[in-house]
Order: sequence, then C-alpha cells, then structure tokens
Amino acid sequence: MKDDTLLGHAGNAPFENHGVVNPPVYHASTILFPTLEAFRNVGTAKVRYGRRGTPTSYALEEAVTELEGGHGTISVSSGMAATASALLACLKAGDHLLVTDSVYAPTRHFCETTLRRYGVKTEYYEPLVGGDIARLIRPETAVVFVESPGTATFEIQDVPAIATAAHKAGALVIADNTWGAGYYFKPLSKGADIVVHAGTKYVVGHSDTMMGLVTCGDAALYKQMRDDIQSLGMCAGPDDAYLALRGLRTMGVRLPRHYENAMKVARWLKERPEVKQVMYPALEDDPGHELWKRDFTGACGLFGFVLRNSDQKALAAMMDGLKLHGMGFSWGGYESLLIPTAPAKARSATKWEVDGQCMRIHVGLEDPDDLIADLEAGLERMEKAGK
Repeated sequence: MKDDTLLGHAGNAPFENHGVVNPPVYHASTILFPTLEAFRNVGTAKVRYGRRGTPTSYALEEAVTELEGGHGTISVSSGMAATASALLACLKAGDHLLVTDSVYAPTRHFCETTLRRYGVKTEYYEPLVGGDIARLIRPETAVVFVESPGTATFEIQDVPAIATAAHKAGALVIADNTWGAGYYFKPLSKGADIVVHAGTKYVVGHSDTMMGLVTCGDAALYKQMRDDIQSLGMCAGPDDAYLALRGLRTMGVRLPRHYENAMKVARWLKERPEVKQVMYPALEDDPGHELWKRDFTGACGLFGFVLRNSDQKALAAMMDGLKLHGMGFSWGGYESLLIPTAPAKARSATKWEVDGQCMRIHVGLEDPDDLIADLEAGLERMEKAGK
C-alpha cells in the first residue's frame, strides 16, 4: 500500500472490536487469564499486563512500524523518553557515542549528564561529515546518532554514507526522524537501525498529547529494545496512544498542507530585506537541498531563518504583537509558532558564526496569506522599534 492508504488502515482490526472502526481505548493494568495453564504460559500472551502493552498501544505501534518499514515499534511517554531509552538500550559503560553537533538540545543534555554518569563517552561531529565519519569511529564506538535535518540550523545529513561507515565498524545508527515523521523520510531504508520520534509533533498533530516512538529494523534488535525499555518501566498511556493513532490517520492530509504553506512563507521571507538567511532544505538554494531531494519526498512546516536586526527590544516589538504565531516550545501541531533560538550555545564540534538573530518557525495549517500578513506587520514593528 502507498503511505496515504496505509495511514488509514494500518493497525486497525475492527472485527476484533465488535466492528468498531477505530481501536478503542483499553484502560488496563491487570489482565486476567482463564485457566492455570494460560497463566503459566503468560510469556506467549501478547496482552498480559498494562505496562507491557494493550490493544490500543499495539494498534499504534503496528501502524507506525508499517509506516517506517520496520520490524517493530515501542511506544513510550515522550520523544525524549524514546531517545533516552533507545540510547540506554544500545550503550554500556566504556562505549563511545557519536552524536551530530546539530542535535536536539535535550538529547545533548542527556548525553552530558546521564550517559556520562554511566561511563559512556559522547563525541559530537560536524553534521555534514558524511562518509568521513569513519575517521571518528573508534573500536569502542557503539552508536552513531543522526538527526536530519538538524535542530535550529536544519542541516541535511548524508545518512546512507554515515550508516555505511558505521556498519563497517560494527556500530549501530539511531536516527531522530521527528521532522520527516516517517512520511517524508524513512531512515531505515537509508541504513539506520533504529528510528526515534517525538510522536508529540506530527504523529499526534494537535498539540495535546505527549508521545514517543522507537522503531527497530530487525527482529533481534526489536526484542532487545522492547525488553530493555519495559525493564525501565517506560510505556505510553492508553489515551495518549489513542490520540496518537487518531492523529496518524490524517497525517497524509496535514503534512502536504504544512509543506505547501511553509514553502510559501519561506519564499516570502527570503525576499524580505529584514531577513538575512532562510534555512529550509526544500528551497532550491539551501546547502542541503540536493541531499534532501535525494532522500526525502517532501518537507514539513518547521524551518529557521536569521533576522539582520538582533536588538532584543526590536525583537520584542515584533514578537509581542503577533496574532497568529504563538511563542511556545514543541511544534507539529495545526497552529503556527515562532521563537528565537541561539544555535551557537548548543555547539561544541562546530561553530555557528552567522550574525543576526536566529528564529525557528513552525508554519501551521492556517491560510498562508494570513500568516504572511501577521509576519509582515511584525517585521514592520521591529524596524520601527529599531530606529
């Protein structure tokens, strides 16, 4: 099936639920067994305890597995939980971890705190290193972590080249695929071994649910990952799993609209004299465009740009009067967001030397002309306050 069809049917089993189209919410901790024999053979039962999975969470996991082209998926309570549990399951004391320098800041924090305490050495690498990552791989390198495009600065990584080098050295590749959402990018098909998602973003799509997803490319890895994650006590709540599955059903409609709107806003921003640079791989002149065109089938609504004016009073004049662009963390919902960022503070292997105020925008599902009018009024306020 093509993805748009898959999104509407994967994980559904209506005749196991009295013909109900959407899998119902199973609120469960205790699961009863009808006989002593069944109880003693609990290991063969798919549903045996609420934390280990319910029909609701399994439906979501099956759908995401099909979308990503993997062997199995584990749902957890947040995107950060997905990343942390995947790393913990693949690393041990004495291991070396390579992480892209453009990584999501909480992932970096986890590496610098928890993993460091557990004796894992993290080294950050230039996001555009490609196959040259081979020179950074040591005998003790266990995992290479990729995130394409990168948080805040939106570099597209050459995932196939990185995966080839990592596998040659016996290392696993974990890919954060929140931006591509499994719809526009499929890292497992490009060489990654494990994919993690903040399903909070585009899977849920409505800014009302926390969700993390870990998808594995083969059976052995999936079994290890599921056992380790469940040993950590991580799981997704049944209502959250239901909302994520409901959001997944409309991803094939929502993401193309985000893409269309974002392209229109990005092209408009490129022509504004107040804007120094737009960082969106779907733009033809973006440095990562050719890799994006090779590996992705589209782009989501999240990108960055740089304002020439970095005066904070002028920025406040712009931001405080916005009507349609909210200031808040996360992204991927139906609504538009805009926040200032500081990429230079979250770099260690490379330097971010672009002058100006960096911004991260999520273009939502509103009419793009209205969004542009809101941004235009904001830029005018900024220019007026900066004089």
